[in-house]
Amino acid sequence: MDRSGDREEAWYDEDAGPMARAYTVTRGRTVPAGRFDLIALVVARPGAVVPEGLFPEHREIVRRCRQPLSVAEVGAVLDLPVGTVRVLLGDLVEAGLVETREPSSLGERPSMELLTALLAGLRSL
Repeated sequence: MDRSGDREEAWYDEDAGPMARAYTVTRGRTVPAGRFDLIALVVARPGAVVPEGLFPEHREIVRRCRQPLSVAEVGAVLDLPVGTVRVLLGDLVEAGLVETREPSSLGERPSMELLTALLAGLRSL
């Protein structure tokens, strides 16, 4: 019980809300069914309909991914941790509602010169 005597107040932590939700939508799972690179593209399959029993976050991922989004972008637009997004994506891939395209299948890998320049730019920040 807190000092004001309000029992409800003692059990409520405003900062814990989003984390509790992330735990709930993943049903406590922390390991996704599959591997999802941050820059892998996620695309909803044509006509994909999310069945009952999945969370609103699953529906929102399918809706947003009518146009390709990276795994990182999905996390940003849904304001969810990437670990949570990966678990949800695993559910959707297993259900056949979305597909992912890993970066290695998107074309050439960047040159060593580009990676060196990128690293130098990051270090200068």
